[in-house]
Amino acid sequence: MTKLTVTQENFRLAEVFTISRGSRTEAKVVTVRATDGVHEGWGECVPYARYGESLDSVTAQIEALPEDITRATLQEVLEPGAARNAVDCALWDLAAKQAGKRVWDMLDLPAPIPMITAYTLSLASPEEMQASAAKHAHRPLLKIKLGTPDDMARLEAVRRGAPKSDIIVDANEGWSAEVYADLAPHLVRLGVKLVEQPLPAGQDDMLAEIERPLPVCADESCHDRASLPDLKGKYDVINIKLDKTGGLTEALELRKAARAEGYGIMVGCMVGTSLAMAPAVIVAQGARVVDLDGPLLLAEDRAEPLKYDADGVHPPARALWG
Repeated sequence: MTKLTVTQENFRLAEVFTISRGSRTEAKVVTVRATDGVHEGWGECVPYARYGESLDSVTAQIEALPEDITRATLQEVLEPGAARNAVDCALWDLAAKQAGKRVWDMLDLPAPIPMITAYTLSLASPEEMQASAAKHAHRPLLKIKLGTPDDMARLEAVRRGAPKSDIIVDANEGWSAEVYADLAPHLVRLGVKLVEQPLPAGQDDMLAEIERPLPVCADESCHDRASLPDLKGKYDVINIKLDKTGGLTEALELRKAARAEGYGIMVGCMVGTSLAMAPAVIVAQGARVVDLDGPLLLAEDRAEPLKYDADGVHPPARALWG
């Protein structure tokens, strides 16, 4: 029998992190431990209010699971989301420890290599964002959270602060079709490589009708494989997040299905610790864009954190996960 235990934990951020939906000063996560009495695996998720999740609701979902839960039955018992993610990743970690292997070996995948990750700049005044961009101008890829009336001023400021970095922008569903159509030529002019979720999920049909001069990535519009049919003709790239897919199991299946349909792959994250990023590093292998910078935004992390350096985010050590 596999026993699951659930805890809610807070990790301080290095500085206030702001997007168009609000600000936060800490990462609030749910940690799941799975044990057979000898070995223990663990996983982490970040409940997201945008999808109707809270720390308490996710905890309750996990605590209601039977003790004989397996990865296969988990996919049937829980819908895609944060709760399933934490349990799925904990069960993968437990299986790896039981087998004395790494998770990628169990999946018959090549050992992961470091991948360059985006670094996200918090939403602030243009002057503050220019200063932040200059501070991080050594990073090859910056991500900007937009979705406000002052987006162009902020984007121009970031480009001044980091003239050599590639830039991707995330509107977090904050634009209308008209606003995006007006902004798109300027995004191209400023060298933006990709735009995430410019229109609200469920209100994005216009993307199939307007010109897309730069790649458009589905984030809130894409959760798991069931999302793919509705994305056709509207998006060029999909953003795979384990808290949306409900774990590593579905994330890998979504990656396979999306590639077969010609989509580019982005692998993203919520603001969580290295434990949440560790399984996503496997999914990120060969991705067009990697956005696994959660731990870089933290003032405190897990005891055995992921390594980040000029080569990017490295695969997890055994002591962390997998």
